[in-house]
Amino acid sequence: MHKNAGSLDRLIRIVIGVVLIGLTMNHQIGIWGWIGVIPLVTGLIGYCPLYRLFGFNTCPITRQGR
Repeated sequence: MHKNAGSLDRLIRIVIGVVLIGLTMNHQIGIWGWIGVIPLVTGLIGYCPLYRLFGFNTCPITRQGR
């Protein structure tokens, strides 16, 4: 599994995930806010399956020989 999310992309995902989860825990938004777990996890690991599906890559590091 290659990283395909760059630094800014990862930071934005983590912030969105934490905000959604925080709002859900404070009863500001409904149960759908737990969907924030998805951007949080993808931001922490640096890999987004949808990026791979659509051929996107925001990570500036490329492997040599590939």
